[in-house]
Amino acid sequence: MDFASCFPIWDKLTPDEQAQLLQRAELRSVKAGTVLHNGNMDCLGLLVICSGQLRVYTLSDEGREITLYRLFDRDICLFSASCVMTNIQFEVIVEAEKDSQMWVLPSGLFKQMMEQSAVVANYANQLISSRFSEVMWLMEQIMWKSFDKRLAGFLLDESHLEGTKLLKITHEKIANHMGTAREVVTRMLRYFQSEHIVRLTRGAVEILDEQALEALRS
Repeated sequence: MDFASCFPIWDKLTPDEQAQLLQRAELRSVKAGTVLHNGNMDCLGLLVICSGQLRVYTLSDEGREITLYRLFDRDICLFSASCVMTNIQFEVIVEAEKDSQMWVLPSGLFKQMMEQSAVVANYANQLISSRFSEVMWLMEQIMWKSFDKRLAGFLLDESHLEGTKLLKITHEKIANHMGTAREVVTRMLRYFQSEHIVRLTRGAVEILDEQALEALRS
């Protein structure tokens, strides 16, 4: 996929800006599991995802993970260019969940374009606002929703994302996404299994009763 078709505001840029991006953008392919960005000291550049799936997560002081949001085709990863956002101190890790292909824009070029182009600056601000809203929504879920509701919602979202009711995912991985301990996930999944909502096998969770999960989530 060429850069122009991946970059959402391409048609709003001037010919000179388009030429700069085409000249400096670098196409990169990564395997699932590749860590692309780690902490606010790492400044890879702006990522424009062509295909695949990225996970953006953070770590607690105890080393516990929690997924903040995911990125898909035509999404933009702004935090991988965190060095251009001097007023935002937010350490995240960006990892490829699936084999992915993306365009990488150098941080210096993106910073320059933000300073010179109102279109680019406004788009960057919209991205920041959108991601902040997603994180705030997640915090509200953690603070106010019981774990059984959150887990039901997670399983449904994963099923829709993967297009299957057989989720090849470990309890440890679910715990990492949800910011909790593996034992908590295992205990709740076993309860779901006792209620014939899911079936547990090694390294997988099969959804048996989608309506029951929907009722739990609501």
